[in-house]
Amino acid sequence: MSDARPLAPSLSFPPELLLAAQGPAGRIRAAIFDVDGVLTDGRLYVGAEGESFKAFHALDGHGLKLLARGGIRPIVITGRDSMAVRRRVADLGIEQALYGVHDKLAAAESLRAALGLEWSAIAAIGDDWPDLPLLLRAGFAAAPPGAHAEARAASHHVTCAAAGHGAAREFCDLLLMAAGRYAALLAGHLETLDDGRSP
Repeated sequence: MSDARPLAPSLSFPPELLLAAQGPAGRIRAAIFDVDGVLTDGRLYVGAEGESFKAFHALDGHGLKLLARGGIRPIVITGRDSMAVRRRVADLGIEQALYGVHDKLAAAESLRAALGLEWSAIAAIGDDWPDLPLLLRAGFAAAPPGAHAEARAASHHVTCAAAGHGAAREFCDLLLMAAGRYAALLAGHLETLDDGRSP
Protein backbone atom coordinates (compact mmCIF):
# COMPACT_ATOMS: atom_id res chain seq x y z
CA MET A 1 0.00 0.00 0.00
CA SER A 2 1.29 3.43 -0.90
CA ASP A 3 2.16 6.09 1.66
CA ALA A 4 1.85 8.81 -0.97
CA ARG A 5 -0.99 11.29 -0.53
CA PRO A 6 -3.60 11.31 -3.32
CA LEU A 7 -2.88 13.50 -6.31
CA ALA A 8 -5.58 14.61 -8.69
CA PRO A 9 -4.49 16.09 -12.03
CA SER A 10 -3.91 19.82 -11.69
CA LEU A 11 -3.50 20.36 -15.44
CA SER A 12 -6.64 21.35 -17.29
CA PHE A 13 -7.71 22.40 -20.77
CA PRO A 14 -10.95 24.06 -21.92
CA PRO A 15 -13.70 21.51 -22.69
CA GLU A 16 -13.99 22.65 -26.30
CA LEU A 17 -10.25 22.10 -26.81
CA LEU A 18 -10.43 18.63 -25.27
CA LEU A 19 -13.30 17.79 -27.61
CA ALA A 20 -11.32 19.02 -30.62
CA ALA A 21 -8.28 17.01 -29.50
CA GLN A 22 -10.31 13.81 -29.77
CA GLY A 23 -10.42 14.35 -33.52
CA PRO A 24 -13.52 14.11 -35.70
CA ALA A 25 -13.65 10.33 -35.26
CA GLY A 26 -13.48 10.65 -31.47
CA ARG A 27 -10.18 8.84 -31.11
CA ILE A 28 -6.64 9.89 -31.97
CA ARG A 29 -4.40 6.86 -32.44
CA ALA A 30 -1.15 8.40 -33.72
CA ALA A 31 0.61 11.76 -33.56
CA ILE A 32 3.16 13.15 -36.00
CA PHE A 33 5.95 15.39 -34.69
CA ASP A 34 8.27 17.66 -36.62
CA VAL A 35 11.71 18.10 -35.05
CA ASP A 36 13.23 21.51 -35.82
CA GLY A 37 10.90 24.14 -34.42
CA VAL A 38 8.84 21.63 -32.42
CA LEU A 39 11.09 19.25 -30.49
CA THR A 40 13.86 21.86 -30.67
CA ASP A 41 13.66 25.65 -30.59
CA GLY A 42 14.39 25.71 -34.31
CA ARG A 43 17.91 27.05 -34.10
CA LEU A 44 20.58 25.05 -35.92
CA TYR A 45 24.04 24.70 -34.40
CA VAL A 46 26.67 23.62 -36.90
CA GLY A 47 30.25 22.92 -35.87
CA ALA A 48 33.41 23.64 -37.87
CA GLU A 49 33.45 20.06 -39.18
CA GLY A 50 29.82 20.29 -40.28
CA GLU A 51 28.43 18.33 -37.36
CA SER A 52 25.09 19.52 -35.98
CA PHE A 53 24.06 19.97 -32.38
CA LYS A 54 20.48 20.06 -31.14
CA ALA A 55 19.01 20.74 -27.71
CA PHE A 56 16.02 18.68 -26.61
CA HIS A 57 13.86 19.13 -23.51
CA ALA A 58 13.33 16.28 -21.05
CA LEU A 59 9.69 17.32 -20.56
CA ASP A 60 9.02 16.75 -24.25
CA GLY A 61 10.82 13.42 -24.20
CA HIS A 62 8.78 12.12 -21.29
CA GLY A 63 5.62 13.33 -22.99
CA LEU A 64 6.40 11.25 -26.09
CA LYS A 65 7.00 8.20 -23.91
CA LEU A 66 3.73 8.78 -22.05
CA LEU A 67 1.89 9.18 -25.34
CA ALA A 68 3.02 5.72 -26.44
CA ARG A 69 2.03 4.24 -23.08
CA GLY A 70 -1.36 5.86 -23.44
CA GLY A 71 -1.99 4.07 -26.72
CA ILE A 72 -1.20 6.94 -29.10
CA ARG A 73 1.67 6.11 -31.42
CA PRO A 74 4.32 8.87 -31.70
CA ILE A 75 5.73 9.37 -35.21
CA VAL A 76 8.63 11.62 -36.19
CA ILE A 77 8.84 13.06 -39.70
CA THR A 78 11.64 15.57 -40.18
CA GLY A 79 13.12 17.38 -43.15
CA ARG A 80 16.64 17.11 -41.74
CA ASP A 81 18.75 14.11 -40.89
CA SER A 82 21.38 14.07 -38.19
CA MET A 83 22.91 11.62 -35.76
CA ALA A 84 21.68 13.82 -32.90
CA VAL A 85 18.04 13.40 -33.95
CA ARG A 86 18.43 9.70 -34.65
CA ARG A 87 19.98 9.20 -31.22
CA ARG A 88 17.19 11.13 -29.49
CA VAL A 89 14.46 9.22 -31.33
CA ALA A 90 16.12 5.89 -30.51
CA ASP A 91 16.52 6.85 -26.85
CA LEU A 92 12.80 7.54 -26.66
CA GLY A 93 11.90 4.20 -28.22
CA ILE A 94 10.02 5.75 -31.15
CA GLU A 95 9.58 3.07 -33.81
CA GLN A 96 8.17 5.13 -36.69
CA ALA A 97 10.58 7.88 -37.76
CA LEU A 98 11.53 9.26 -41.17
CA TYR A 99 14.56 11.54 -41.64
CA GLY A 100 15.64 13.90 -44.40
CA VAL A 101 12.13 13.95 -45.83
CA HIS A 102 11.52 16.39 -48.69
CA ASP A 103 7.83 15.56 -49.20
CA LYS A 104 6.27 15.15 -45.76
CA LEU A 105 2.83 14.36 -47.15
CA ALA A 106 4.10 11.43 -49.24
CA ALA A 107 6.03 10.13 -46.22
CA ALA A 108 3.03 10.49 -43.94
CA GLU A 109 0.71 8.84 -46.46
CA SER A 110 3.01 5.84 -46.66
CA LEU A 111 3.11 5.47 -42.88
CA ARG A 112 -0.61 6.10 -42.54
CA ALA A 113 -1.41 3.36 -45.04
CA ALA A 114 1.01 0.93 -43.37
CA LEU A 115 -0.64 1.58 -39.99
CA GLY A 116 -4.15 1.35 -41.43
CA LEU A 117 -5.18 4.75 -40.10
CA GLU A 118 -7.39 7.48 -41.48
CA TRP A 119 -6.26 11.10 -41.17
CA SER A 120 -9.11 11.68 -38.73
CA ALA A 121 -7.30 9.42 -36.23
CA ILE A 122 -3.96 11.23 -36.59
CA ALA A 123 -2.79 14.38 -34.81
CA ALA A 124 0.14 16.49 -35.99
CA ILE A 125 2.30 19.31 -34.67
CA GLY A 126 4.51 21.41 -36.94
CA ASP A 127 5.89 24.90 -37.34
CA ASP A 128 6.43 25.81 -41.00
CA TRP A 129 5.23 25.45 -44.57
CA PRO A 130 6.52 21.87 -45.11
CA ASP A 131 4.19 20.80 -42.29
CA LEU A 132 1.07 22.43 -43.75
CA PRO A 133 -0.12 19.38 -45.76
CA LEU A 134 -0.10 17.35 -42.53
CA LEU A 135 -1.68 20.04 -40.35
CA LEU A 136 -4.52 20.54 -42.84
CA ARG A 137 -5.31 16.81 -43.03
CA ALA A 138 -4.83 15.79 -39.40
CA GLY A 139 -7.82 15.14 -37.18
CA PHE A 140 -6.18 17.51 -34.71
CA ALA A 141 -3.36 19.94 -35.50
CA ALA A 142 -1.15 22.10 -33.31
CA ALA A 143 1.74 24.52 -33.64
CA PRO A 144 4.11 26.20 -31.17
CA PRO A 145 3.66 29.95 -30.60
CA GLY A 146 6.82 30.77 -32.58
CA ALA A 147 5.65 28.84 -35.62
CA HIS A 148 5.15 30.59 -38.96
CA ALA A 149 1.81 32.39 -39.23
CA GLU A 150 0.48 29.92 -41.82
CA ALA A 151 1.23 26.94 -39.57
CA ARG A 152 -0.53 28.64 -36.67
CA ALA A 153 -3.52 29.44 -38.87
CA ALA A 154 -3.74 25.82 -40.03
CA SER A 155 -3.83 24.51 -36.45
CA HIS A 156 -6.64 23.83 -34.02
CA HIS A 157 -4.36 24.78 -31.13
CA VAL A 158 -1.31 26.95 -30.61
CA THR A 159 0.59 25.77 -27.55
CA CYS A 160 1.38 28.07 -24.65
CA ALA A 161 4.82 26.47 -24.26
CA ALA A 162 7.53 27.34 -26.75
CA ALA A 163 9.14 24.93 -29.20
CA GLY A 164 11.94 22.99 -27.56
CA HIS A 165 10.66 24.13 -24.16
CA GLY A 166 7.60 21.99 -23.54
CA ALA A 167 5.42 22.56 -26.63
CA ALA A 168 5.53 18.87 -27.52
CA ARG A 169 4.75 17.91 -23.91
CA GLU A 170 1.73 20.22 -23.88
CA PHE A 171 0.55 18.60 -27.11
CA CYS A 172 1.03 15.12 -25.61
CA ASP A 173 -0.71 16.03 -22.35
CA LEU A 174 -3.64 17.48 -24.29
CA LEU A 175 -4.02 14.36 -26.43
CA LEU A 176 -3.79 12.08 -23.40
CA MET A 177 -6.31 14.11 -21.43
CA ALA A 178 -8.70 14.17 -24.39
CA ALA A 179 -8.35 10.39 -24.66
CA GLY A 180 -9.12 9.96 -20.96
CA ARG A 181 -5.71 8.41 -20.19
CA TYR A 182 -3.88 11.26 -18.46
CA ALA A 183 -5.12 10.63 -14.90
CA ALA A 184 -4.24 6.92 -14.95
CA LEU A 185 -0.75 7.61 -16.27
CA LEU A 186 -0.23 10.23 -13.56
CA ALA A 187 -1.42 7.85 -10.86
CA GLY A 188 0.93 5.17 -12.16
CA HIS A 189 3.89 7.49 -11.67
CA LEU A 190 3.07 7.75 -7.96
CA GLU A 191 3.72 4.03 -7.51
CA THR A 192 6.60 3.14 -9.80
CA LEU A 193 9.40 4.59 -11.87
CA ASP A 194 9.34 4.46 -15.64
CA ASP A 195 11.24 1.93 -17.75
CA GLY A 196 14.62 3.27 -16.69
CA ARG A 197 15.33 5.20 -19.88
CA SER A 198 15.80 8.88 -19.32
CA PRO A 199 13.28 11.21 -20.97
